[in-house]
Amino acid sequence: MVDVKWTIKGREFIHCNCAYGCPCQYNALPTQGNCRAIGVVEIEEGHHGDTRLDGLRCGMIVAWPGAIHEGGGEVVPIVDERASEEQREALLRIMSGQDTEPGATFFQVFSTTFDKVHDPVFAPIEFEMDVDGRTARISVPGWMEARGEPIVNPVTGTPHRARLTLPDGFEYDTCEVGRGWATATGPVTVSLSDSHAHFAKLHMTESGVVH
Repeated sequence: MVDVKWTIKGREFIHCNCAYGCPCQYNALPTQGNCRAIGVVEIEEGHHGDTRLDGLRCGMIVAWPGAIHEGGGEVVPIVDERASEEQREALLRIMSGQDTEPGATFFQVFSTTFDKVHDPVFAPIEFEMDVDGRTARISVPGWMEARGEPIVNPVTGTPHRARLTLPDGFEYDTCEVGRGWATATGPVTVSLSDSHAHFAKLHMTESGVVH
């Protein structure tokens, strides 16, 4: 049983080095044979026990040498510098898969695949995202810069719209698919260009995503 109850409602932007659609979502191997990604979550409303998390942001820079489920990964957790000590501890516990039922959230699943968890970064996280418009801009000065855009039809130049629907997904039930560009520095470096990005609304609890 999980002793501490928590809930996060908000939005997320995830960008990886796979082709559009991300084969990992379908139990296929990653496009490049490995996985490198960045992600940011903005919490519109949330709590961890009695600690409120409304308005805070968190993120991660991640890399795996092969498929995620094969392990050997590493992560740099990033937490909003505006968070109090209690909020920082709460967010890091959620992001590291603690206070969560096994397999219930992508935070918990990913945590089982990391060989190295680097020291957390406490920094300002600039976050702008339009889920329906499939646009995003992320900036963590000195650590991460990223943007997301719609996939563009190469013939007509018009924005292309695609969605992933995973009724039993542990991250989201539906996301908007787009493309992205990102760079990240530090102990885990990432350089992504015109590859898979997704934009999703979240409602996550310690026992799983609420659809």
